[in-house]
Amino acid sequence: MVDELKIENVVASATLSAKIPLNQVVAHLPGTEYEPEQFPGLVYRMNDPNAAALIFNSGKIVCTGANSPEGAREAIDKVLEGVRKAGVDVDEVTDIKIQNIVASAQLDGKLRLNEIAFTLRNAEYEPEQFPGLVYRIEEPEAAFLLFGSGKIVCTGGRSIDDVKEAVKRVEEDLEEIDAL
Repeated sequence: MVDELKIENVVASATLSAKIPLNQVVAHLPGTEYEPEQFPGLVYRMNDPNAAALIFNSGKIVCTGANSPEGAREAIDKVLEGVRKAGVDVDEVTDIKIQNIVASAQLDGKLRLNEIAFTLRNAEYEPEQFPGLVYRIEEPEAAFLLFGSGKIVCTGGRSIDDVKEAVKRVEEDLEEIDAL
């Protein structure tokens, strides 16, 4: 039923092996912003891969905007390279984890959102507030936005396989109640 699953965003986190002097990094790394009175982390926007990273003094990095787990890893590697170029002695990146994958897909038909809201457990729909229905599944843990047009957005997966399995599960749930 889903023609193509498109990865929209991958959020990953990692920890560098040293504390990071953010003032030193911002002075040497183009594409960075650091306003500690507004936010405690340094923002590093990069073009290749197209992603952004939040870098914290503790050595924690949160990367967002990549369109694949590999792209997120590339972005984290680029942060490590930039921090080293700024003169910070960092041995390695540890504890790299995919925190969230957001994907979208188009189902082969329109969705009857009112029917879904009344039939499926864990469905929330308030069309006066938002045109999409929120549907949560437990295994694999994921949340979906379902739209009447048949567009779906999945969030919460921690691997591409999780996302594929979650989409398959939602398709089965919709077929079971004949809402598609």
